[in-house]
Amino acid sequence: MPRRHIHVTGAAEAAPLRAALRELRKTLDVPADPAGPDAFPPEVMAEAERTAKNPLLPTDPYDATDLPFFTIDPPASTDLDQAMHLARRAGGGFRVHYAIADVAAFVAPGGALDAEAHRRVTTLYFPDEKVPLHPQLLSEGAASLLPDQTRPALLWRIDLDADGAAVATDVRRALVRSRAKLDYAGVQQQIDAGAAEEPLALLRDIGLLREEQERARGGISLNVPEQEIELDDGGYRLRYRTPLPADGWNAQISLLTGMAAAGLMTDAGAGILRTLPAAPDGAVARLRRSARALRIDWPHHTSYADLVRGLDPAEPAHAAFLQECTTLLRGAGYTVFTGGELPGQAVHAAVAAPYTHCTAPLRRLVDRYAGELCVAAVAGAEPPEWVTSALPDLPKEMAEGTRRQNTVERECIDIVEAALLKDRIGELFEAHVVDVKDSEPTVGTVQLDSAGLAVIARVEGGGDLPLGERIRVRLTQADPGSAKVLFSPA
Repeated sequence: MPRRHIHVTGAAEAAPLRAALRELRKTLDVPADPAGPDAFPPEVMAEAERTAKNPLLPTDPYDATDLPFFTIDPPASTDLDQAMHLARRAGGGFRVHYAIADVAAFVAPGGALDAEAHRRVTTLYFPDEKVPLHPQLLSEGAASLLPDQTRPALLWRIDLDADGAAVATDVRRALVRSRAKLDYAGVQQQIDAGAAEEPLALLRDIGLLREEQERARGGISLNVPEQEIELDDGGYRLRYRTPLPADGWNAQISLLTGMAAAGLMTDAGAGILRTLPAAPDGAVARLRRSARALRIDWPHHTSYADLVRGLDPAEPAHAAFLQECTTLLRGAGYTVFTGGELPGQAVHAAVAAPYTHCTAPLRRLVDRYAGELCVAAVAGAEPPEWVTSALPDLPKEMAEGTRRQNTVERECIDIVEAALLKDRIGELFEAHVVDVKDSEPTVGTVQLDSAGLAVIARVEGGGDLPLGERIRVRLTQADPGSAKVLFSPA
């Protein structure tokens, strides 16, 4: 997981920031203009144009267009992977229909589109624009679950009991039709006002039950705030966007599906899991130090999971700690298993259950393969050869793609913070020391206390840094071109 999510409103038009982001894309060998005519090779675009008009569909596809699906995404998003319909079951409990874009209907195995997707692996999100996994005429057009459009999808049906536990799972190819494109703020407003009707109103009911299921099994979801950078009187302003409860409820539907998919794979004896080993004691001890530094009370009898659930991401100190908590997610990877024998590491520690990625095939390569494995498992059939032959290489491909994705996230954060502070070299700031490097106690991390500066950056120089103490620091470097911000103790 990236250290921080970033979103830019307005500031990306500023010349220094734009230039630095263009240079970063050049360094990482991604298209300078992701939406331009040269973003994809000609043979890829030609294939995309053909399949957009003539997707590969089953001879007699299951018709689920009568279900009034809806999507929940950021307002500007048009690459819509998922649509849902929620209902109560006659005998009690709930039924979740979750439609996932059927990318395999547009990407032929071994074709130019397939090869390009394996080269890109993931969609890359920069503050000013994105570099898509698939051509936009597919990812934001023919394959996207846009409203009032009939689309091919992998249709999941997951039945839950009255407590929100999954009791039955099915997935098949289908045609679906979304009725509404909703956003998180609007959903939250409708639900809070009591204006949401079923099926939307059930998102809260099911989401809360699934969160309780998560607590019971020892899982944890991090409500990591997003940074938003805005133009402010000719300069920059950086603030956090606090996740809404609706963000979490929506995420629980995706988690539910990923766990159901892992269950189908393990029952079938072949698949690819998203795995994460338990955090070592040293990592948790390091987080305890950060909690003390940020004046967060963490009693010894309180578990990490219970502590995180009690944090308010709207509080700056809590937001900074949640960012540090993402370090426990390092070490996540993909694990392939075949022949009916589960791998030694089959659980995702944060989910606290077997889990896989299968709900974002427009933006992540592995999800297309996971979906195919699950469809085959439900049908009692062998997975397609193009799926099984690709499985051995997928973990390495995804690791490289995720590494590049994390590099983009990390470098973009540095660039934006440097742009924010570039005219303030030499100024003094109040800050808290939130981390100190074990091997070099003169090097660490500070969180600025200044209003309007949601900045967490490196500090070095002078004597040993006092972990948890408030100190004054001087800004010594902030250059969007070099993408580094550096402070020294004052």
